[in-house]
Amino acid sequence: MPDLLLELFSEEIPARMQAKAADDLRRMVTDKLVAEGLVYEGAKAFATPRRLALTVHGIPARQSDLKEERKGPRVGGPDAAIQGFLKATGLASLDEAKIQRDPKKGDFYIALIEKPGRATLDALADMLPVIVRTFPWPKSMRWGERSAKPGALQWVRPLHTIIATFGIETEEPDVVKFDVAGIEAGQTTYGHRFMAPAPISVRRFEDYEAKLKAAKVVLDPQARKDIILADAKQLAFAQGFELVEDQVLLDEVAGLVEWPVVLMGSFDEAFLSIPGEVIRATIRNNQKCFVVSDPKTGKLTNKFILTANIEASDGGKAIVAGNERVIRARLSDAKFFYQTDLKTKLEDRLPKFDGIVFHEKLGTQGERIKRIERLAAEIAPLVGADVEKTKRAAHLAKADLLTEVVGEFPELQGLMGKYYALAQGEDASVAAASEEHYKPQGPADRVPSDPVSVAVALADKIDTLVGFWAIDEKPTGSKDPYALRRAALGVIRILISNDLRIPLAEAFGHAIAGFVSQDNAHVRKGVESWALPAESVRGALSSSFDAWTAGGVRVFVSDRLKVQLRDQGARHDLVDAVFALEGQDDLLMVVRRVEALGKFLDTDDGKNLLAGTKRAANILRIEEKKDGKAFDGAPDAALYSLDEEKTLAKAIDQVKAEAGAAVAKEDFAAAMSAMAKLRPAVDAFFDKVKVNDDNAAVRENRLKLLNEIRAATRAVADFSKIQD
Repeated sequence: MPDLLLELFSEEIPARMQAKAADDLRRMVTDKLVAEGLVYEGAKAFATPRRLALTVHGIPARQSDLKEERKGPRVGGPDAAIQGFLKATGLASLDEAKIQRDPKKGDFYIALIEKPGRATLDALADMLPVIVRTFPWPKSMRWGERSAKPGALQWVRPLHTIIATFGIETEEPDVVKFDVAGIEAGQTTYGHRFMAPAPISVRRFEDYEAKLKAAKVVLDPQARKDIILADAKQLAFAQGFELVEDQVLLDEVAGLVEWPVVLMGSFDEAFLSIPGEVIRATIRNNQKCFVVSDPKTGKLTNKFILTANIEASDGGKAIVAGNERVIRARLSDAKFFYQTDLKTKLEDRLPKFDGIVFHEKLGTQGERIKRIERLAAEIAPLVGADVEKTKRAAHLAKADLLTEVVGEFPELQGLMGKYYALAQGEDASVAAASEEHYKPQGPADRVPSDPVSVAVALADKIDTLVGFWAIDEKPTGSKDPYALRRAALGVIRILISNDLRIPLAEAFGHAIAGFVSQDNAHVRKGVESWALPAESVRGALSSSFDAWTAGGVRVFVSDRLKVQLRDQGARHDLVDAVFALEGQDDLLMVVRRVEALGKFLDTDDGKNLLAGTKRAANILRIEEKKDGKAFDGAPDAALYSLDEEKTLAKAIDQVKAEAGAAVAKEDFAAAMSAMAKLRPAVDAFFDKVKVNDDNAAVRENRLKLLNEIRAATRAVADFSKIQD
């Protein structure tokens, strides 16, 4: 079957746009092919700094013929309806229509429309120019004489040539005939800008890729990455060093070159007095170069690795010298910034935060630091942290945001705070908290473990959640401008990874109190909208499960925990079942209950008890709705007439005692084992006992007994939330 080759050759395409552009090209073309009834076998797109390319193989040579029946108006219907039917179907008269007999609804006309399929070459000629003109570049431009005319082509950079060929492997392909803004599709492209600028004529993808390689262009981005990484590692290894790998930088550099040539340069050893992260950020951000470390010490060396786009006649000496000159100047600036920062103590920077707005409704950055400091001190005893060290860490944690180095390299926030804190003689835990309180920033990021860092990190994230929740800036759909989902997941991961028992209701209550004590009208109004008692808000509450629940934060954190546990293979409905228990805000205990519950429900006892419990709950729901009351009193043992009732009642009492004791000791596996003892009694009860007895007193007593089943299982979870 025929293949399509498409290339759009232009001026430089920004590296950050290339991967998405290649994917957009593949998606747009293949979606259009399928819409035209042209199912293909495979497609792959490529991008270099100067071209987007696509190959689609296994496309039919022409569309299939279409046969369609279109229902028309009733026989004898209005003339306007009949004329509209004829026009829409292309029939000359009703003589060309069939009549469909329908004894019930009456006879009506049917048009049999046959539409012959077009040649794929013609379909491509129609669809490809539309795709080029509507390509979704995030930024585009017009150029040349045509730019002032209506409908001028807009592209990321000036578009020069288009290749579009279609045909089977054994024959000369056809050129798809179309033009866009005067650029006609053909078979000509160009190689490397400097090393092979002559035009190249191509036929199909195989010789296109091969001829480009001969013309010093590596088409596949992954191949360019592999070349850069392998050559950089080998170059470093040859001199006894080790490449500091950087996937993000590798992706970017591969988008800057069509023919990667890896070279090594050096800088003055005196610059190694700067923290390694500053050196790396300087070299990475300004020159897109990799740094090199000494495998014996793990520290950076005074070498760097660059990727050129040309095989220079001097072996790259001039290119290396140029990069060394720029890096020397940039490192001089970085060293000056670092040494200047060291002259000012972190705490001396803090007054400036009082004039910096964190959020118009949440106050200044200075006010936020005071809240975090207060909240961290409340959390410290709960995580085993020294209170005074925690207060000091929270006091200084944000100070590096006003330093010269962080101003130049924002990605070093926190890390530089640690260096500056150590330089001014702060305790190691206090210094570490400057860096670690931002963590974890993603699923792959490490979780702080030092108690001081944990307390400050939790305070920072909980203050964020409470504040933005109170002013109704909650995440919606895919939008989460204040990273509240990340903050919630951070709280969850910190607690679970460190096996920490923290009542979050209390922590959130302290956070609200911090805003209230600062007389923040916006947060006060938001909290009051949660329908809490006014006195609890005014009283600078220190603990409030009501606030934790009423604000909806509990549900939000629960949902984030479901995501976390689902990623680990747990069922989200089990999280619901545990969170449904009143007063449940200890995430570590939730996780342990979920784990035990999941194992229990995988057993026959667990599955059958779940079925029996749900059956009891369903009967109760129906009868409670019918009677308009709950059957929540203790059953009367004197009304038991059947052995199965007595056995169930006895089993419930035993399970309540055993499960309750196990839960109190936080032995959830033992609690589940105790619950399993209910199963035979529940099975026998439903097998032998008629719940809705004719005797009203007996019926009510049996319904109360069913309620006891529900109450007994709630020692570990709300079974009604568990899916079958």
